[in-house]
Amino acid sequence: MRRRAVITGIGVIAPGAAATEDFWRACLAGQATVASIPAHWRQYADYSSTIWAPLPKLDFSALGIGRVEQMQLDVSAMLALCATRQAIDNAQLAYILKNEKKNTFVIPGLNSRRAAVYCGSGIGGLTSLIFNQANHSITPLADALQRIKALAGEGDSAQKELRELCEAAQETVRMPARFNPFIVSMTMPNAVSANIGIKYSLNGPNTTFCCACAAGTVAIGQALRAIQSEEVDCALCGGVEYLGDEFGGIFRGFDIAKTLALPGCDPQEANRPFDKKRTGFLFAEGGAAMLVLEELEHALQREAPIIAELTAFAETFDGHNIMMIDPQAAEIRRMLHNLVQQADLDFSDIDYINAHGTGTALNDEIEAQLIDDLFGKKPLVNATKSLIGHTIGAGGAIETAVTALSIACKTTHACHNLNDPVRDLNFVREVGEFPIRKAITQSFAFGGHNAALVLEEYS
Repeated sequence: MRRRAVITGIGVIAPGAAATEDFWRACLAGQATVASIPAHWRQYADYSSTIWAPLPKLDFSALGIGRVEQMQLDVSAMLALCATRQAIDNAQLAYILKNEKKNTFVIPGLNSRRAAVYCGSGIGGLTSLIFNQANHSITPLADALQRIKALAGEGDSAQKELRELCEAAQETVRMPARFNPFIVSMTMPNAVSANIGIKYSLNGPNTTFCCACAAGTVAIGQALRAIQSEEVDCALCGGVEYLGDEFGGIFRGFDIAKTLALPGCDPQEANRPFDKKRTGFLFAEGGAAMLVLEELEHALQREAPIIAELTAFAETFDGHNIMMIDPQAAEIRRMLHNLVQQADLDFSDIDYINAHGTGTALNDEIEAQLIDDLFGKKPLVNATKSLIGHTIGAGGAIETAVTALSIACKTTHACHNLNDPVRDLNFVREVGEFPIRKAITQSFAFGGHNAALVLEEYS
């Protein structure tokens, strides 16, 4: 008999919320996070999209990250650590200080060699690399600008213009005061998982999955497989991303590819997955969601709170285009057939689908048609990205957290800005009491990675 896996803890940091409870409350209240992009980004480029979903101001010290750690870790690693701490607390797993200087802990309730860390991320510590590369490459230019301005003096109009040009150029020179000596470990993609294992002294498998927008879903799915195969008894699993680079270059990459939501008359209405007036996805500054996933008997033995059961995971690969979903969606269909078969379910058994729902023209059309073809009009459908934007590698993990909370709370959030749906599906239009017992969350990523999970009410 295959071993069962249950979710006993959830930790979320997302645009608009620094804690799981605040995040869930905001979701149910329909509070979307949308703001203008940082003003200084406009010094570097003209953008078609000028809005994003920023993270709240985070006090990492208050969230358990020490001063030295803040110097040594990329923001993505710190977000993952903060979400992990929330999840561990939520799972009622006690931890004790192991090394005060290193700010590391042990979790007495876990066999460290049978406790794993699986985390997904699209870019890892790329923002730290970009910022420190600026120090490396721009320092000579900054020094030259200062020297030129000094030489220009206060003379004629040409000298005045030269000084003004130098001052304008100096405003664009943004870089750390020094090149960070920890930059190599900060930018390694595996750092998001490794730092969790180090922080809590866990010696089981430790892997970072880099599958773009499906990374968090894949990481949780692989954790499920590791528990089912008896390799581990417990896994800290999820996804993280931080995209707020100082120069807006990552944002520009998506903007120039014409994937981002256009603000139009009202920026608050720009992000509208599955609506006929959608124009693209809302770029999020970042986010993280981590779960404590345990083998059922392991959880019962310590009387852990059980939020939901994770019963199946499937993934496929399109082999079609590095940035475009296969319009035929043959591999997504195959994945979903495999998924429900693994869970020993029929499509008609599914009560709820947390859709990938990016708000891009092709993706939403294909996903809506798939849902209609396979599941029909029965299941509730919503898109968490309509509230928090697209957090790339963290997205699937955040949506898994939403799915688990929807099962546990018998309610879920509405689709924000959905006025004219692309198809006649059972989209959640307002918050209510819903008997959600069996649910699916699915992710489709750049590169062609498809991944999905089945979550069920524990009984």
